[in-house]
Amino acid sequence: MMKYMVVVEKGETGYGAYVSDLPGCTAVGDTREEVMVLIKEAVEFPIEGLREADEPVPPASSVSEFVNVHAT
Repeated sequence: MMKYMVVVEKGETGYGAYVSDLPGCTAVGDTREEVMVLIKEAVEFPIEGLREADEPVPPASSVSEFVNVHAT
């Protein structure tokens, strides 16, 4: 089981998501829940193809951190 970091962004009309470890792996949806279902599918599809072609699957290497800043 691999765990990829997904960046989810809220836009004016919905949500977008991408996986920086898998270039081109993106999804958009009306809700956060929808975009998470779609990005999971978007991650699984190319990995399945790589495995069938006996090619290496890119490792998950991205990490995230939060920083506290004074905004006032």
